[in-house]
Amino acid sequence: MNRWLLPEDIADVLPAEARKVETLRRNILDLYQSYGYELVAPPILEFLDSLLTGTDLNLQTFKLVDQLSGRTLGLRADITPQVARIDAHLLNRDGVTRLCYAGSVAHARTPVGSTAREELQLGAEIYGCATWQADLEAITLLLKTLSLAGLDRVYLDLSHAGILNGILAKENLPIAEMETLYGFLQSKDRPRLSVWAKSLPEATAKALVALTELNGPCAEVLSKAKGILPQTPEVKEALAQLAHLIESASDLSKGLELSIDLADLRGYQYHSGVMFAAYVDTLPQPIARGGRYDQVGKAFGRARPATGFSLDLLTLASLSPNPQPKNAILAPWDNDVQLKQAIDALRQAGEVVIQLNAGEPMQSAEYICDRELVKQGGQWTVNQK
Repeated sequence: MNRWLLPEDIADVLPAEARKVETLRRNILDLYQSYGYELVAPPILEFLDSLLTGTDLNLQTFKLVDQLSGRTLGLRADITPQVARIDAHLLNRDGVTRLCYAGSVAHARTPVGSTAREELQLGAEIYGCATWQADLEAITLLLKTLSLAGLDRVYLDLSHAGILNGILAKENLPIAEMETLYGFLQSKDRPRLSVWAKSLPEATAKALVALTELNGPCAEVLSKAKGILPQTPEVKEALAQLAHLIESASDLSKGLELSIDLADLRGYQYHSGVMFAAYVDTLPQPIARGGRYDQVGKAFGRARPATGFSLDLLTLASLSPNPQPKNAILAPWDNDVQLKQAIDALRQAGEVVIQLNAGEPMQSAEYICDRELVKQGGQWTVNQK
């Protein structure tokens, strides 16, 4: 067995790329701090029942037995439930709370559309605000996050969990049937959906099939939805929220293109309101997902209004431009006291100083030694190479 081999779809992040990831992480977290977000760092391991609260990540979560308690632990596949736990149980604040995070997550199975089972999940969440302003702030922050990575051309696809809830308000479908319905909607499989929905009232069946066609430009979809979907209170409220959010978000970025897909209900068990997915030209799957999930905190003792988004920082960094190698100063490895003092002064001034033995080649993906520290007339000076 080769000891250097890694598990399938698990990879190292090598120099230059790792620096790009870390630089991007710092810049993004600084951006979030400027909006008043507080950084939290939940543990990578938790009791399984806590990690799976309000999610459908059971099959994606690595499981192991805690040697101390005998209970089943999970290696987190999503940080969002952990942050909801912190807000609801540990901070226990009454007002609006803004939290952000950046940490590793692992998936037992490679997610569809991905090539990695480990991600560096980064996100921002707003708790305690049930109005559209919080959803707009989440979208605004997401667009600024993508812009920091050089991604200004963004396609934002909007949906709303209240639409499906409104259509099925009088039905009591078991979880297995809801999973089947979700699959048909997500794949827009109209023929199979039509057959499956024959057991439902005709108006309900027609509305479900209509969802698969309600996608495209915002104004067009909203107009069609008002004429096709049953105008239950939940459906009316959901469409009104989407209209308000679209009007407010339309001028957030010159490169933003808004659309609606009312059949895109990924994570419908998790979300309770507006949902959104951000796409960029260079990636076939969403670069980020987010939305409102007001009920997740209920399992931790307090159901709090909540909205936010998350993305994989490793994927984001891979799409951002590669930085130019940083210029550095080459210096000899020597115990000369004056040399040590000169190197310390240069580093304190922000310079990169790399020491090597005489004749040793410089090998680095991040630095180019365009200058060298040499001794001239008894003094150490920096010369161009």
